[in-house]
Amino acid sequence: MLLILMIYFYIQGYFTDPSALQALLTKTGWFAPLLFIFLQIVQVVIPIIPGGISSAIGVLCFGPLFGFFYNYLGLVIGSILAFLIARKYGKDFILKFVKQEQYDKYIQWLDRGKKFDWFFAAAIFFPCAPDDVLCMIAGLSKMSLTKFTWIIVLGKPLALIAYSMSLTTLLSFL
Repeated sequence: MLLILMIYFYIQGYFTDPSALQALLTKTGWFAPLLFIFLQIVQVVIPIIPGGISSAIGVLCFGPLFGFFYNYLGLVIGSILAFLIARKYGKDFILKFVKQEQYDKYIQWLDRGKKFDWFFAAAIFFPCAPDDVLCMIAGLSKMSLTKFTWIIVLGKPLALIAYSMSLTTLLSFL
């Protein structure tokens, strides 16, 4: 059922067209927050639409407080799922969504032991890092799920605020 829903959303352009996503959320009423959180989870695990754009849409549709909360919840759950799926299915799963060059660029950090953990935490903390890819790469590391979760829970808020507020400002001008 979930796969059918994801295919339907893809065909309708909800993952690639921010205006279509915003229109869908407007039409769904009280169900909109759950739908938006679901879309945020999916867009982390299957990075089709840039996370910053969907985060900005969350703020535009739900306001700064609820938009942040719904974004944060969806991104944390999606990041944990991406980590766990990559841990289970490995490199082949990651390469379905990431170009080999991008994979090679970040996979080299795994050979640096504990330095990967610091690199990962810094990248999650600052906006504009390829968080989704890094969450998948982290799934191939020796990092524990607990440590990964703490990095995501503590590191996401600042980057999310900076990224979604700047994109919200840009989208409002357009």
